[in-house]
Amino acid sequence: MGKRALERRLSTVVDFDDPQVELEQYPTPADLAAHLVHLADVHHDIAGKTVLDLGTGTGMLALGAATRGPERVVGLDRDSTAIEQARENERRVAPETSVEWIVGDATRPPLCQSKSDPESADSAPSMTVLMNPPFGAQKSNQHADRAFLEATADVADVSYSIHNEGSLDFVEAFAEDEGGDVTHAFRAALPLSPQFEFQREERKVIDAEVFRIEWR
Repeated sequence: MGKRALERRLSTVVDFDDPQVELEQYPTPADLAAHLVHLADVHHDIAGKTVLDLGTGTGMLALGAATRGPERVVGLDRDSTAIEQARENERRVAPETSVEWIVGDATRPPLCQSKSDPESADSAPSMTVLMNPPFGAQKSNQHADRAFLEATADVADVSYSIHNEGSLDFVEAFAEDEGGDVTHAFRAALPLSPQFEFQREERKVIDAEVFRIEWR
């Protein structure tokens, strides 16, 4: 299945019915999700691997990964309502691999052994993290993207993440401090329809950046 076919398949994913502004619950567009998953597939980061979607929301990235032959896919989000919608979306997309949906804190993944534990790190399967973390635009959610990266550095071998425009220096510096390398970076557009009362424009496009990081 090519990238465009995956995009059409993911276009059936239903977004948040009642998004929470404090959690910055903006949907991941199907075209961007398909591109990110396709890139991960080309780099052999999905097939046969464990894939973790941190802050999965309604499941877009997890469901995309589940069509690419992973050993296991886990979607983790603190919002139980979003997880319920993700389960419904799984029925719509019907991926070849079932997704494990878990309600929990994405900054403290409850299912993963830390790479800082030598015994668990040696026995743990290779893990790829896919995520569209909150950008930290809300005062109550500042530095949320850093918290997601900290969790990722502790459990992932490779990660793909979407960040606000202008994040390259921060992400590269963070990865270097944690023993990681940014191997790919590209710009992306996040078209957003009004979801919250403070949004006055009918449609807004947010400039974003996507990074692939190899963690050691």
